Amino acid sequence: MRTAHDVHLYDRKANYIPRIAAVHDLCGYGKCSLGVAIPVLSAAGCDVCPVPTGLFSAHTRYPVFHMHDTTEMLEPYLDAWVAEKVEVDAVYSGFLGAAEQVAAIQRLYREHPQAIRFVDPVMGDGGQRYATYTEELCQAMAALVDGADVLTPNLTEASILTGIPYEGQDVSVEKIRDYADALLAMGAKTVVLKGVVRGDGLIRNYLCGADIEFAELTSELLPYMLHGTGDLYASALLAAIMCGRSLYDATAFAGDFVRDAMVITREQPDFEMRGVSFESRLGEVAALLG
Repeated sequence: MRTAHDVHLYDRKANYIPRIAAVHDLCGYGKCSLGVAIPVLSAAGCDVCPVPTGLFSAHTRYPVFHMHDTTEMLEPYLDAWVAEKVEVDAVYSGFLGAAEQVAAIQRLYREHPQAIRFVDPVMGDGGQRYATYTEELCQAMAALVDGADVLTPNLTEASILTGIPYEGQDVSVEKIRDYADALLAMGAKTVVLKGVVRGDGLIRNYLCGADIEFAELTSELLPYMLHGTGDLYASALLAAIMCGRSLYDATAFAGDFVRDAMVITREQPDFEMRGVSFESRLGEVAALLG
């Protein structure tokens, strides 16, 4: 059994720019998804290649938004990549607009078998599914658990994926192990379970794998919630991995980076709806290359 300090998923070669297929939606307003993944991973010296799963005027927390489903374009979009011999080092998936879009991710897996499979199963929070997520889409998302090199669910998403009832954010370590064991049994190689809160001023994230020791990592819990922090956490975690950091150090970095961004965000107008403001902290990501 290895510790997470000893596990490195990516060996960064000097001056090489890794290429990442980022399978997410794009929002015109409200910072989340590709609006977070592209700058964060670019700051880590990665070439981010978007595969847009939907186009939104704003994120779905706004009472008025327009969504354009991109499902029909994904097949010819990826056909063009094949024609141009595009190669990627990682496939990073997040919010999906339709169950059929899972096939596009699985196609990327087949065409790039050596690529890291990083799955952020964006489906809900606070015990509730997001408005656009149907039962069919949730079931399709579960197919991405099998073979995921890194899976990053929150407690709501872990409940949806495993069928284990959601019991809130204050759950025991034993409950966390139940979720993690179920996700590993479904085929995930590494699980980072996010957002456990026990009322002591800390937010806890748990890291485990089939041959990796169970680890708890903590960061400061701020007294407000923000849209897009899950996307920022996952993007920062992958950024650190692609910079050659260990799983443990990458997970610790992601928690600290989100906290730092949230501190800055509170000083911005309309911060609770606008989303997490990370831009002035991107130097922390760039420093990973050092």
